[in-house]
Amino acid sequence: MPASRRGFLGRGLGGAVTASLAPRVLASRLHAGGAGASKLKVGQIGTAHAHASKLEVFRDSPDFEVVGIVENSAELRGKAAAQRAYQDLPWMTREQLLATPGLQLVLVETAVRDLLDNAEACVAAGKHVHLDKPAGESLPQFRRILEQAEKKRLLVQLGYMYRYNPGIVLLRELLQAGWLGEIFEVQAVMSKVVDPQSRKGLAEYPGGIFFELGCHITDLVVGVLGPPERVTAFPRQVLPGNDTLLDNMLAVFEYPRALATVKSSAVEVDGGARRHLVVCGTLGTLQVQPLDNPRVELTLDRPRGKYSAGRQEIELPRYTRYVDDAADMARVIRGERPPLFPLAHELAVQKTVLQACALSLT
Repeated sequence: MPASRRGFLGRGLGGAVTASLAPRVLASRLHAGGAGASKLKVGQIGTAHAHASKLEVFRDSPDFEVVGIVENSAELRGKAAAQRAYQDLPWMTREQLLATPGLQLVLVETAVRDLLDNAEACVAAGKHVHLDKPAGESLPQFRRILEQAEKKRLLVQLGYMYRYNPGIVLLRELLQAGWLGEIFEVQAVMSKVVDPQSRKGLAEYPGGIFFELGCHITDLVVGVLGPPERVTAFPRQVLPGNDTLLDNMLAVFEYPRALATVKSSAVEVDGGARRHLVVCGTLGTLQVQPLDNPRVELTLDRPRGKYSAGRQEIELPRYTRYVDDAADMARVIRGERPPLFPLAHELAVQKTVLQACALSLT
């Protein structure tokens, strides 16, 4: 199968990692509410994750009703209380939340070390899960969670924030049409400057800045090319001294007919402006830079649809992170469409992230 069709983005529901996690379960078999159904009840466990305030998106969504929040730390509850995302919502224990009548979805937004234990409890209780990234440090536990989710016909959606970026949506369309040809090269970079206090927190995890940031673009690369046959990690530290954070990391993903380089740094000044994804095929190249509020440059060998031959810039609408993730999750839970990112993709991404961080898979 050509590399242009090997990845999940180019194949929709293809690319199973293991037979047990093949995306056999269509959305019509998930707990469905049907068109015109009432709002889906959702709760959140944790406020410690850097992206936990995305709860505001669910509060503003016409698809969801937020029923409560779990946060065991009084200090974190105090900090969260001042934020719009959490105001006027009831605080409860995990047991109370999971026992809430009609609850269908739980956002797991704890510190990374606690993500998997809470996700496992939610799946055991029969709830769909939006799990923030990265998916913990234990691949066996994550695999177990996904296997249980498949058995219970539950959706597990990871919180990778570029999946519904309009530049990435365009990339999916080009891959599905085959207009880029055989994909032979992918480059991805995601960096920023991390302040000294935040460095100490990130240094608690041995995966370094790649574990924190590189996971987002690993999701994109695996989406294009599928699981790599081999991953070689190049972890480095630029600023030794007060912490042990690996702050300058590169990984090379090898495929039979393609190579991908994935780079993440915690010391790049204005790194957000250079965050990018470049996908090179035998018929064309697409570059998204920056990834936030994206700008796209497309180069084609011949006219394709509304696009001309040669290099061209494509205007895209501004977007808000997680709005489309939430809307798509609602459609899947209601049985209106199958998952765009099957459980097999979530497992493949997490395995690749751990390999890129030179971490254990056992």
